[in-house]
Amino acid sequence: GFEVLTAEDGPTGLSLARERDPNVVVLDLMLPGIDGLEVCRRLRRTSSVPILMLTARGEEMDRIIGLEVGADDYLAKPFSMRELVARIRALLRRYDIIREELTAPVPDDAEVLRAGDVSVDVGAHRATRDGRELAVTPKEFDLLATLVRNRGIVLTARRLLELVWGYSDADTRTVTVHIRTLRSKIEDDPSDPALIETVRGVGYRFRG
Repeated sequence: GFEVLTAEDGPTGLSLARERDPNVVVLDLMLPGIDGLEVCRRLRRTSSVPILMLTARGEEMDRIIGLEVGADDYLAKPFSMRELVARIRALLRRYDIIREELTAPVPDDAEVLRAGDVSVDVGAHRATRDGRELAVTPKEFDLLATLVRNRGIVLTARRLLELVWGYSDADTRTVTVHIRTLRSKIEDDPSDPALIETVRGVGYRFRG
């Protein structure tokens, strides 16, 4: 049911994405010409299109780098077409919600979430800590907003998948990697987090 545009190398894919303005980009990490990470990085300079990164590598660092340069989600090969389609549909659902929010008039009481010295302005899509703006990706912003909105409540990785990604029947390592990259940007000491707490065997809790 999708209209699919394909490109066999990075430069072609980048040009196609800019010319056709797709609703979602499925991006292979290993591309000739320009690799997937660089394509993602360049797309993010001018576009907020949802990006799903595909990788044949199993190393966590590859996933982290992909998310840090702006990918919304990743899927490691081999994978089933059913899971790929489910993730694409979840991204499209969230994209439609975002588009509606962007075109709707902003109310005077637009939601601003606060926990300690952390502030998340949902309307402006801006997050700060102690007045310093946090350089978070769109998906990290959604994750932070969800954690702050549920401050003090332990959320399982599965529940975070539902709230932030829009699906629950996928690998929860997506959440683990995003938590790690978010901590690297918000915590004073990411190895000993004071804001995003891991509750062993349960999930995560924001205690800012």
